[in-house]
Amino acid sequence: MVLEDDERDAVGEVTPEQFAVCRKYGAAPYPPLLQEKFGVSASVLDGEYPLNGLRHAEEAGTSGWFIWSGEVLAQDDRFFLPLHGNHLTGTRPEVNRFLALPPGWRFLISADYEDVWFDQSLID
Repeated sequence: MVLEDDERDAVGEVTPEQFAVCRKYGAAPYPPLLQEKFGVSASVLDGEYPLNGLRHAEEAGTSGWFIWSGEVLAQDDRFFLPLHGNHLTGTRPEVNRFLALPPGWRFLISADYEDVWFDQSLID
């Protein structure tokens, strides 16, 4: 599914790589605006792997994306830092291809591994 021009204005531009990922996993592309905020752990900015991402519905200027690295999702309220998508994709460009996945989707990547799946609990 390719978004019409007026829909692109509402949610952002779909790159060819994002479209390919969405098509591969059977998801309708729904890219965030890169000026929206993403929840990102400090370890992501440090270049650590594996990278995990999950997307809730966007809310109040946020994209709904939460991205962290490592094996464990910490429960500390300060674990996620607010970061604009432009800064995230500049620092960790390997996540960009997954960002058009709509709410309810997750990904896990490392240098030689990729897993993407739908998680209904994220939208319930």
